[in-house]
Amino acid sequence: MSKTFLNKKWAIALAASAVFATLPTQAQTVLKMGHVLAKGSHYDIGANVFCENLDKNTQGRYKCQVYPASALGGEREQVEAVQIGTQDLVITSTGPVGNFVPEMKIVDIPFLFRDYDHARKVLDGKIGQDMLAKFPNHGLVALAWSENGFRHMTNNKRPIVSAADASGLKMRTMENKVHMEGYRAFGIQPTPMAFPEVFGALQQGVVDGQENPIPVILASKFSQVQKHLSLTGHVYSPGLIITSPRIMNKLSEADKKAFYDAAAKSVAATRKKVNDDEANGIAQLEREGMQVVKKVNSASFNDGLKGPYANYAKEFGADKIAAIQAVK
Repeated sequence: MSKTFLNKKWAIALAASAVFATLPTQAQTVLKMGHVLAKGSHYDIGANVFCENLDKNTQGRYKCQVYPASALGGEREQVEAVQIGTQDLVITSTGPVGNFVPEMKIVDIPFLFRDYDHARKVLDGKIGQDMLAKFPNHGLVALAWSENGFRHMTNNKRPIVSAADASGLKMRTMENKVHMEGYRAFGIQPTPMAFPEVFGALQQGVVDGQENPIPVILASKFSQVQKHLSLTGHVYSPGLIITSPRIMNKLSEADKKAFYDAAAKSVAATRKKVNDDEANGIAQLEREGMQVVKKVNSASFNDGLKGPYANYAKEFGADKIAAIQAVK
């Protein structure tokens, strides 16, 4: 065997080794995950816990990058982006989701849920899981129910103790017809607006107030632009972790499990943050200058909902509403 032949053989072997050394040991997919709240919020904590666990559960084959603070748009825009395939994941309130999955609108009915324990039992149980199964028919996959919290009213005009005090206020609401119908019954002038626009609208006096859970009020620093907070708890606002069939359908069963397991860890972390904010946030908002009405005349709000509830029963079914309310 000639020396020239051996040299060529070794050159080929070395070149092949160099090529293989540069190839990744496994393919890696980076997913884009968005939400509308600030860094450190309950959504942000949930998003980062999801990403950490997905990375761990897939040995780094799936990673995700979190885009907080409406970097990818408002909630409705982000849900639509997931549906059409330009975004991979979103954590969102249910507020805009009924525009994509009509069956979800029922959970936005005012005073449907008694407290956090009731809401979580409904969503974690058969009723909630059956609702998640509706998403693929609309080009989406809901990995889990997350959480936003019970919504309360803030404004710059006056304290709200009863429904009469809310009457006449121009209040920012989500783009959600179920919410808006209920709020009109309170005498409120609902003004639908995407979340990224809310702080500026409050600051400039475009609207008198807004309504959101304590964790959102804290994370969004609404105490800087709102004087009064009333603990109306008029709507429980669920959250959702949503992706698309485009992603899920190409996964192995093991990787699908990794996605769902990561979502479960995310929900647990989000709910813990909501619990902590509910326990400590009101005192913090008072320190920041907000005047808080802690005892609200809930009966006055309920009395105004007789008309809307008749309409909700026609739209969603009185039996379905009753089934949710009956969960203990």
